[in-house]
Amino acid sequence: MRRRSPAAALAVGVLVVATALAGCESPVPFHPPGEGPADGPVVDLGGAAPYVRTRPPATGAPDPEAPLPSPPPGGGATGGALARPSTSPVRLYVANGPVIDVIDPVAARIVQRIGAGPATARVVPSFDLRRLWATDLAHGTLTPVGPRSGARGRAVAATEPAGLYFTPDGRDALVLAGRARRLDVRDPRTMRPRLSVPLPCAAAHADFTPDGASLLASCAGAGRLLRVDVARRQVTGTIRLPDGARPGDLRLSPDGARFYVADPARGGVWVIAARPTVGPPGFVPTGPGARGLALDRDARRLFVVGDAALTALDLAGGGVAARWPLPRGGSPAPGGLSADGAELWLADAAGMVYAVSTRTGRTLRQVWVGGRPSALLVHPQPGRYSLGGTGLYR
Repeated sequence: MRRRSPAAALAVGVLVVATALAGCESPVPFHPPGEGPADGPVVDLGGAAPYVRTRPPATGAPDPEAPLPSPPPGGGATGGALARPSTSPVRLYVANGPVIDVIDPVAARIVQRIGAGPATARVVPSFDLRRLWATDLAHGTLTPVGPRSGARGRAVAATEPAGLYFTPDGRDALVLAGRARRLDVRDPRTMRPRLSVPLPCAAAHADFTPDGASLLASCAGAGRLLRVDVARRQVTGTIRLPDGARPGDLRLSPDGARFYVADPARGGVWVIAARPTVGPPGFVPTGPGARGLALDRDARRLFVVGDAALTALDLAGGGVAARWPLPRGGSPAPGGLSADGAELWLADAAGMVYAVSTRTGRTLRQVWVGGRPSALLVHPQPGRYSLGGTGLYR
C-alpha cells in the first residue's frame, strides 16, 4: 500500500531535482566506448517465464536474443509488497572475495559455494530476475551466474563496475564505471557495450526518477548528485550538497515524491524532492556511518544501516521511529528483507551474516561464512523486475 506524506512534510527539507538542475552545464555528448567485444554466454536459471524461446537451447544457456519481459509503462514508484514472480526458494547470495556463499535463510546454513572470480564485490539480479551478475570491481568483470544451478558463464570485461542497473523498460544495462567517470550502456542480456556517457564525477550508487526517464546517481568524493537522461544519453544537471557531504546509497520513496540519500560522513540521510518543489535539501541525522538503505515491506519505514546501529525512519512523519544497536558492531552491508518483511539480513565484514527483527532490532539468525563478505543479496524478492543496484525492484 502506498502512503503519501502530508503536504507540510513534503515542503520541509526537500530539494527539487528539476529546479536545481536548470542552471547546470550544457548537455554532455556521448561516444562509443573503446572496449573490445564482451559477449559471454549466460546460464539457464530454471526460473519461471516470462521468457520466450525460439528453440530449446542445447547447452542449458538461454537464448541471448529472447525478449525480456514487458514491464508497465514508466518506472513507477517503489510501492509496497508486490507479487513474487518465481517459485524458486529464497536464498542469500553473499559476495565473499573469490566465492559467492549461498545460504538457506530458513535453515541458517551455507548450502553452496560458487566460484565467481578473484574478488566478487556485489551480486546483482538481472532485469528479468532469471540470472545473477557478479561484479568484480578490482579486476573489471561482470560474470553471469545461475541462482539455482550455480553454473557460471564467461566473465565480461567492464571498466571498474562500481554499480550495475537496468532501465525500467528493460532495454539497457547501465554500468557506473567508477573512477573512469562514465556511464556505460550495455545490452542487458549479453552485456555487450553499446555506448558511454561521460560523467563529471565518479558515481557508484543510483536510482530512477518516478517516471523512469532519468537516473539520479551519487558521487561521494565530489559531494554531488547527477541526473542522467536515459533516452537522450546525457547528463542534464547536478546537485551540489553542503561541504563535507559524501552521498552514497540512495532510494526513491514508495510514493515517488522524494529521494533518500545515505551519507556516512554526515551521519544521516539527505532528503531530495523528486518532483518540482522549491526548498533546500532536508537532512535527518541517524548516527555515524549511515551507509546502507532498505525500504520496509509496508512502505512506512526506511531502514538506515550505520556504525553499530540500525535506524528506522518514519516515512510519513520524517523523523526517527526507532534506533537499535547492532549486536556485532561495525558497519555491515544491508542485503534485503525476508518476503514477509520481518527480517533484515546484514553482512558483517568480519565474516558473519545475520538477520535482525524489523520490529525489535533483535538478532534472529546468524551464519558464519568467514572471509570478508562485502555485499549480500536476498533473492528472489517480491517484484516484477529488477533495476539492479542493492535490491531495487519494481
